[in-house]
Amino acid sequence: MKGKILVTGGTGYIGSHTVVELQAAGYEVVIIDNLSNSNREVLDGIEKISGVRPVFVEADCTDKEALTKLFDENPGINGIINFAASKAVGESVQKPLLYYRNNLVTLINLLELMPKYGTKGIVFSSSCTVYGEPDVNPVDETAPIKKATSPYGNTKQISEEIIADYITSGAPIKSILLRYFNPVGAHPSAEIGELPNGVPQNLIPFLTQTAIGIRKELSVFGNDYNTPDGSCIRDFINVVDLAKAHVKALERMLEDKSEEKLEVFNLGTGVGLSVLELINAFETATGVKVPHKIVGRREGDIEKVWANPDRANNVLGWKATTPIEDTMRSAWNWQLRLRERGIM
Repeated sequence: MKGKILVTGGTGYIGSHTVVELQAAGYEVVIIDNLSNSNREVLDGIEKISGVRPVFVEADCTDKEALTKLFDENPGINGIINFAASKAVGESVQKPLLYYRNNLVTLINLLELMPKYGTKGIVFSSSCTVYGEPDVNPVDETAPIKKATSPYGNTKQISEEIIADYITSGAPIKSILLRYFNPVGAHPSAEIGELPNGVPQNLIPFLTQTAIGIRKELSVFGNDYNTPDGSCIRDFINVVDLAKAHVKALERMLEDKSEEKLEVFNLGTGVGLSVLELINAFETATGVKVPHKIVGRREGDIEKVWANPDRANNVLGWKATTPIEDTMRSAWNWQLRLRERGIM
């Protein structure tokens, strides 16, 4: 085994795919998750794919006592990948305090415990939302951080600042901040994928649930943006590609491949797709129509943003390679599997 890694939010969407990739790379994984936006059955999917069932602790990362107990009972945690956060832009506008408490207290608890237990580094799940409405696309890591357009985005900015300040203070840890663009799709095995509790806040699960008839129609928020078809443009990245970047980042950090104690990487494809183009890509890839309607703009949404992933490609040695059509098929196959299992 290469080492023991704590994955917070590890039964969630990106977390579960990353656990699979970590185990494939030879790491021992401990998951902590409160199951607020995931379910225990995800562990079965991880085990079916990887042949290994990770250690699982059901607890909330804002509970420092529970986190301390986890570290005591699982000695030798070398690194952390932190996915434990609320993540929907729209919901954060409605419930700001929930987002600030969950996202910030979780991080502070982890950072406080790391030196005590000799944990070397933390890979932080950040977001392109820190760039706000960028001046120039594609966006590289030197782009200015702008005032957040949502409490969710603000928690990512503040979290990055907390990590930077803690390292500057002399804390004996390293960190890599991974600024994701828009993760989509599912594992090609259809054993794990995106399954939020309740009504989906994210585009693709709402789209696939609409395509299969669970939802009446998909709302496209705005068609009057300054884009070719009027809908928002995003950089949609396959979730397995994204998961593999975390393994690369963890190896870089734990093996001291850089003298820098804090590094930042944008994770995206480098290609911008509009929401309407994405719907079309899904319909083309699957042959299934998605009933949708144009509604008003949604508060907190950014008009257009896509990545310049050169730094991740050249320094981290990682690249997003999965075509969008394959990604859309994987999302649909996951939805079909949920129907087979009587879940959705």
